[in-house]
Order: sequence, then C-alpha cells, then structure tokens
Amino acid sequence: MARTLRSLLIVGLTCAMAAPLAMARAIPDPNQKHAPGNEAVQTPIAEAGYSTAVNYQLQCAGCHLGDGSGSKANDVPRMKDFVGNFLKVDGGREFLVRVPGMAQSALNDDQLAMLINWLMRKDGIAGNSTPEHFQPYTGEEVAAVRRQALLNVPTVRVGLISQMRAKGIAIEDGMSY
Repeated sequence: MARTLRSLLIVGLTCAMAAPLAMARAIPDPNQKHAPGNEAVQTPIAEAGYSTAVNYQLQCAGCHLGDGSGSKANDVPRMKDFVGNFLKVDGGREFLVRVPGMAQSALNDDQLAMLINWLMRKDGIAGNSTPEHFQPYTGEEVAAVRRQALLNVPTVRVGLISQMRAKGIAIEDGMSY
C-alpha cells in the first residue's frame, strides 16, 4: 500500500513539474520567425484574385470533392448533376447562398455569385440539373441573402427535397432520406 502511494506521489509530482513546460510550449514565441517562403503576410482569399475554379477548390472541394461527387460516408451530398434542382423549388435559390459552406466562405459577395454561377453551368458540376432559364446570381443578390443565418440546414434541405419529389425530380444526391 505504501509503495503504491509512493508511486502515485512520484507520478503526480512528475506531472506537476512537467505541466509548466508543456504549457510553455503551447504559448507562441513572439520572436519566432516565419518558415522559409512564408515571410509575406498572406493575402485574404477575397483579395487574392483567384479564378472561380480555384475558389471552388479552396472553398468547396474539401467536402464535396473536386468533381462535386460528395461523400455519403461523411454526410456530404453530391452536387454533381444534381445541385441545379434546388433552383426548381421555392426557397432553393436562397438556400444555395445561405448554406453555411457558402454563406460563411472567405469569398466576397461577387466571388460567391460567380462561384454559384460557375457551379450551374451545363458543362460544369450542375450539368443538366440546371433549369433551362437559369438567371445568374449577382453580387447584390448574394449580399442581400447570405447574411440571413440558416439555423437548421437539415430540416430546410429535407423540405426542399420534398418539394423536388413532389415535382417528380429524381433525388440523386447520394444521401438517404
């Protein structure tokens, strides 16, 4: 019993003595230099002047993948050949701007409008799901909509999917509803 207590005391003291060192490593060194090649302050994405395709890779492809195929295993819907269907139901146009990945992206309003318009191209990710008379988004439209928080994405999405089903649109987004 005494040996166990002594062991616990030694372990406890060792942890107590090591904690300040561990904590000290977590505090950044104000004199630390940038890694080679990172000396310049990074330009914000909204000011970097990247192409729309690069903005997609930076803002969307991490979850929806480069071709928009999504990942059912990670609960990320497929956009490829499907996302344009949101424009065919009430509230779908606003949803595409307000979905958190879009609304909270680092893109400015004009860049976000260009990105959604790029997604809706017939030769792009939306493919033939884009409505025939698609009206491109504008920066002004995005600005008016994106700041309205979408508090319950799954419920809103399911409602939009229900509207699509009622119109006879095949639900091919890789999710199970």
